[in-house]
Amino acid sequence: MAFHAAVPNTIGHLGSLLEAFLPWLGLAVPILLLLALLRRSATALVALSLPIAVWAQLFGGPFLPGVRGAHDMTVLQHNVSDENADPAGTAKALTDARPELIALEELTPAALPRYESALASAYAYHAVQGSVGLWSKYPLTDVRVLDIKPKGIDASWSRGLRSSVRTPWGEIAVYVAHLPSVRVRLNGFDSVYRDESAELLGVALAAEELNTVILLGDLNATVDDRGLAPLTAHMNLPPRDFAFSWPAAFPVSRIDQIMTRSATVTDVRTLPATGSDHLPITAGIKLAP
Repeated sequence: MAFHAAVPNTIGHLGSLLEAFLPWLGLAVPILLLLALLRRSATALVALSLPIAVWAQLFGGPFLPGVRGAHDMTVLQHNVSDENADPAGTAKALTDARPELIALEELTPAALPRYESALASAYAYHAVQGSVGLWSKYPLTDVRVLDIKPKGIDASWSRGLRSSVRTPWGEIAVYVAHLPSVRVRLNGFDSVYRDESAELLGVALAAEELNTVILLGDLNATVDDRGLAPLTAHMNLPPRDFAFSWPAAFPVSRIDQIMTRSATVTDVRTLPATGSDHLPITAGIKLAP
């Protein structure tokens, strides 16, 4: 847990695979505790204090008493799934959270008009590029395609957009991205396309001229995954928590992300399941100094 970055990625991307489920390594502690008790070993019990301390340091923050941080706006990220049978119901569930910005991925040509219709009354501004979209209560300008397509993928693949948003706190840049999926195969963890797409996204973020940036997307990676290093190097990470978003039936990981630059994510939480295999996530964003 403490030195996961030292696990090599040269064979089957095992380092990235480990980092995708890093908090779950803590499950080894109760197993080892049971063995220590069965053996009545005081030495083993003392030794267990080390992994317990490491896990508490890395992931114990959400269990400490606290309240939701003060924030200026709320944003929402959701991969709605291209197999979602209830776009209208999904859209209503998202608007009930009253975010100022909504980012959606896996928008299909058939479902898009239903999302547009369901969100129109609450969100006067929206933009769609390929299979990703952004809905906003504030005006959108300078909307353009975000080219994060890896080599070797079909030319019609389009999963990124960039837009300026005119907010009461000034103009900010909002990026919506859906990085390629990863697969566990016989030869290891296949994340080549995702990693290449993350590099392209990192280049775009580094070149962004506006000072304040919000990144919303299904990045198919946790913030611990070294595959996201090209973009996390330019962004502030959200606080650690257990707002796992995937799979919706039994969430074990958060691969949907909300990150910022020159702004702060005060908290992240999940919403109830929709017709997607992902859970929606919302975050409070502190924009004002």
